[in-house]
Amino acid sequence: MQRRLLGSQGLEVSALGLGTMMMPDNDESVRTIQGALDLGVTMFDTADLYGDYTLGQFGGNEKTLGRALRGRRDEAIVATKFGVTHTQGPKGDPAYIKKSVDASLYSLGLDHIDLYYQHRPDPNTPIEDTVGTLADLVKQGKIRYIGLSEAPADLIRRAHAVHPLSAVQTEYSLWSREVEDEVLPVLGELGIGLVPYSPLGRGFLAGQIKTFEDLPADDYRRYYERFQGDNFAKNVEIVSLIEQLAAQKGVTPAQLGLAWLLSRSERIVPIPGTKRLERVRENLGALDVELSAEDLAGIERISPKGAAAGGRFGAF
Repeated sequence: MQRRLLGSQGLEVSALGLGTMMMPDNDESVRTIQGALDLGVTMFDTADLYGDYTLGQFGGNEKTLGRALRGRRDEAIVATKFGVTHTQGPKGDPAYIKKSVDASLYSLGLDHIDLYYQHRPDPNTPIEDTVGTLADLVKQGKIRYIGLSEAPADLIRRAHAVHPLSAVQTEYSLWSREVEDEVLPVLGELGIGLVPYSPLGRGFLAGQIKTFEDLPADDYRRYYERFQGDNFAKNVEIVSLIEQLAAQKGVTPAQLGLAWLLSRSERIVPIPGTKRLERVRENLGALDVELSAEDLAGIERISPKGAAAGGRFGAF
């Protein structure tokens, strides 16, 4: 398994991780996580908010991951997040963080968290107070490394000045490239790793979704702009071109999209999410894909910055 460094504090992880956000609390999820471990994946991403949203459940995903890692803790790097609840906006005040970290440690069944992210910036708490509290948790041994999620460049600078950040998590894929404007250059300058979530456009770029009806009736993606109406039709056209390029190279569209991300920087570690072990195996095949200058130019023609129709999110 190829490995990469996140940040400059010594956090080493597999070059591809596994996002567990949409995993239900069942035996298949446990088998998928344990199978990923067997394949050499070490980076596992969750959050205190994650649960089976199709059932209206917010929370519980940490317990699933903890159950899967029982007896194999030393093989895994566990990343989780605090700071967003189902009923409240972003939070980052010291009291909330101290309560949240203890709750996550309990849910995961761990004595420490490897990488602890603020899920979203809190507009009501100075980032210096938030990161200062996280730095105290590092000293206490409750967490090892600090990260931010969906944070702008200026906030990243301020946070990093208080305590070195190891990673920033944000959406990044062939059709969500906003991070390239300001955030990615700052991360490169400061030596901070980037952990892209939804690296396959919430499954769209994997080529499995051809019509809106392919999405189950309870699928959250039905509410996202890129999966609706004219946006959907335009985005399917982009994916069809990506499929053609992937076929020419003898790889899957998912492998092509992940290989492109991996080529952007040695400090990028995507965390594609899936419930199924066969998808984990497919995604790991991206590590063996070599992209030539011609390949990269072809990808750029197909999916330049801003190519996707519709915004990243939608109304729920």
